[in-house]
Amino acid sequence: MLKNKLLTVLLVLVAAFNSKAQTLKLNAIIDSIKVSHPVVKMYNNEIRSMDEAAKGAKSWMPPEFSTGFWMVPYNTALWKKGDMGATGMGQYMLGGQQMLPNRKKQSADAAYMEAMSSVEKEKKNVSLNELVNDAKQYYFEWLILKKKLAILDQNEKLLDFMIKNAEIRYKNGLEKISAYYKAKAALGNVQNMRLMFESDIKEKRIRINTLMGRNSMLPFDIDTTYQMKDYSSIVFDSTLFYSNRSDLKAIDKDINITWLKQETERQSLKPQFGIRYEHMFGFGGLPMQYSLMGMMKLPLTKWSSKMNKANIESLKWKANALQSQKEMMANEYSGMAYSMRNELELKTKQLKLYDENIIPALKNNYKTMQLGYEQNTEELFMLYDAWETLYMTQLEYTELLNQVLKIQVGLERILEMK
Repeated sequence: MLKNKLLTVLLVLVAAFNSKAQTLKLNAIIDSIKVSHPVVKMYNNEIRSMDEAAKGAKSWMPPEFSTGFWMVPYNTALWKKGDMGATGMGQYMLGGQQMLPNRKKQSADAAYMEAMSSVEKEKKNVSLNELVNDAKQYYFEWLILKKKLAILDQNEKLLDFMIKNAEIRYKNGLEKISAYYKAKAALGNVQNMRLMFESDIKEKRIRINTLMGRNSMLPFDIDTTYQMKDYSSIVFDSTLFYSNRSDLKAIDKDINITWLKQETERQSLKPQFGIRYEHMFGFGGLPMQYSLMGMMKLPLTKWSSKMNKANIESLKWKANALQSQKEMMANEYSGMAYSMRNELELKTKQLKLYDENIIPALKNNYKTMQLGYEQNTEELFMLYDAWETLYMTQLEYTELLNQVLKIQVGLERILEMK
């Protein structure tokens, strides 16, 4: 019994170790979302449902059958053959009728029903675009949090150095106590921020796991490599969005379905033909008889075609409305994309300034202050001030990088880059 328990614990620990060692790249996360997220299965089932329904578009109307007495007198004595040889009266009838399909109407119905799933296919891509770019956003936020944790690690060491050095100097009467307490408080704040960042990372892990359609608490890490993209050469015109955006393609499909539905209404105005056959068994020697008749429905008449003609006109204006909606959305996307690119270019230049000028200068300032402090030419509060400025600037840099990546994800969301 004890051995079984130990074996179980060992297997759990091994599984946990293997899970923690797993590092996922962004592409692997995206591929998992495209396959495993429930919304994909939902749309696939909906598409299959519509495609299956379309298979019955060319079916015939069901045949109709009837049976019963035909022209039978209430007086049953008249059913029998008369004494003088006169035949009886009344008949028993079997009948059936079948409306014949209009091939053009069937073809129009089939084209309409087969096209309906095309809209759902584009809607699936719209949903996938949102899910994938949500995952990108969580991924990059996690990446930034890891960079911030690295900054905390580095600055925690610097603060620890200051505190220990100040304790030694204070014992020897070479240091004021006020700056020492500021450093101690700053160390506590750094440790507090660490707890916040680690909690945020757990939240991002839960969200990404959920998007991948698996256990939300499954542990994994991310690859911290990332790529800054250049959008300066892209022209954000309507043609680009018409070819990229699935929601605009869905509107195109809706417009096409509207025209196909209009065609089904036109075909409904055409005459429909049918055939009816009836067979009668006569009573009291009355000979068997039959009737064979053709049938025709005339929806062209003024009183029976109003609804179809109204639907045709309504669908024409619906198609125009959808076209206007598509143009409006493309125009909005174009304005949003240009605005985002402008902001992205600004923040990219700011990042370059931080990388090449601001942070190197502050690092040199801190090193100079540290050297002076070690040589007793600078005091602790000066060193602390140099550290605090560098530390806050490093966090500002990571936050600026976070904004750049967020804008990049926003642009890719608009351009539907999955």
